[in-house]
Amino acid sequence: MRNLFSLIGRFRRDRRGNIAIIFAIALLPILTAVGSAVDYSLATRIRAKLQSAADAASVAAISQKSPGYAAAAAMSGNGSVDAGVTDANKFFDGNMNGIVGYTNLSRTSTVTKTGIKLASNVQFSADVPAVFMKVIGYQKLTVTGSSTSAASLPPYLDFYLMLDVSGSMGLPSTDNEQTRLAAINPDNYANYPTGCTLACHFATQDVCTNSGQKYPTNNYCMGYPISRVSYNGYKQLIQNNSGHLPTAMVSGLPNSLYSTLAPVSSCSADGTDSCIQLRADAVGYAVTQLFVTANASAKVTDQFKIGLYPFIRYLYTYFALTSSINGSATNSSTINYAAANLASQLDTNANLNLGSGGTHFENAFPSMNTIITAVGDGSAWNNTLPYVFLITDGAQDPQVKALNGGWSGSNHATVLDPTAQCKPLKDRGIIISVLYVPYQPIQNPNASFAGNEDGYANDNIPNIPPSLKACASPNFFFTANTPADITAALNAMFKQALVTAHITN
Repeated sequence: MRNLFSLIGRFRRDRRGNIAIIFAIALLPILTAVGSAVDYSLATRIRAKLQSAADAASVAAISQKSPGYAAAAAMSGNGSVDAGVTDANKFFDGNMNGIVGYTNLSRTSTVTKTGIKLASNVQFSADVPAVFMKVIGYQKLTVTGSSTSAASLPPYLDFYLMLDVSGSMGLPSTDNEQTRLAAINPDNYANYPTGCTLACHFATQDVCTNSGQKYPTNNYCMGYPISRVSYNGYKQLIQNNSGHLPTAMVSGLPNSLYSTLAPVSSCSADGTDSCIQLRADAVGYAVTQLFVTANASAKVTDQFKIGLYPFIRYLYTYFALTSSINGSATNSSTINYAAANLASQLDTNANLNLGSGGTHFENAFPSMNTIITAVGDGSAWNNTLPYVFLITDGAQDPQVKALNGGWSGSNHATVLDPTAQCKPLKDRGIIISVLYVPYQPIQNPNASFAGNEDGYANDNIPNIPPSLKACASPNFFFTANTPADITAALNAMFKQALVTAHITN
């Protein structure tokens, strides 16, 4: 009995059995926690797959090659893009195809267009059946999520090119080209014995009288015709005739000159034998390269329209606004050909649409303001954002020449008035981009000719850049000194327009 009592006493004093008892009591919540972790881990994996599908769907629905993007770009207003919604649902469902472990899947997709901004949103919810958590009364875990993406639609932009084709744009494009023209040009020899380079482009027979020419030209000015034919060929023609043109050729100039020395219709490069490049040629070539850039940059059909609007005394529509900018520069029906032959619009005192004499910004800007009838935000083909590209040397000249008549008004160069001429367009939301082709100092100016016209023109040069900067919209003033610079600057103007259109819309 003593041994029995001893065993009972030791049992009563022994605490080691508490561990088993505590473990037995804690086993149920431990198993519940572990099971809950397993159920939660499964739900997390399912949610990750759903989230991945939503992310892919929201991005794909507004990607540039998607049906939704194309449909939004073609919309004339804002709102839901049904094609984008359908595409988002299709992508979501396709990514979840074959994945199991969930029930009661619900997904909602939206794609909306606001201006040129495109936004997509995909939301989802699903039930993941519980296994271990059923012990504590949970039959399922509900997972939810969403994905949002944004894109920018291509802006629809109209480019109105205001092209200065007044007398100063008939200057050769570089100093070397000026030297080449001066060496062979007979125009106004009485006042410019070292060779005329400015205002030598008139083709009518009322300006360059034989008494003032270096040799008889039947009153024709020769600067422009000479610039269209072989430089060495013309020099050789003069040398072969003792420093004159052949008598038989003189009466029919320039046609008789062209029949002897086949002319080019445009001059795309300086320093070539086939022609003498004028500044209008350099600008025209740059515009043809702008078409290449625009075509390469277009994301949707008819995204860009371009029109050519030269001006002298008046501004007129040389080639109306068009989206057909991928034509041949040798096909006379295309805007590409019109640009390449911009020098044909130089002041010849014969074009009624342009008038003659001076450079008249005071007429050109109000005319352009009338031509642009609507200002949109670029969000649709019928809600375009207009840009005016002014390409000029910036010298305003108030003189006027009557067609086949005399001159009137001051011939002293000034500058445009940014407040009176540019501000009305900018106030309407029209962006003005200015390409300044620096006015080259006239070589060998004659102070005694035409009231020192050359001197006033040279003295006016420092005043030009500030006036053009004030005319241009912020960040839209560019300068180009050489023909290559003109091409590069015009492309930079176009690219800046694309960037600005996205920012402002």
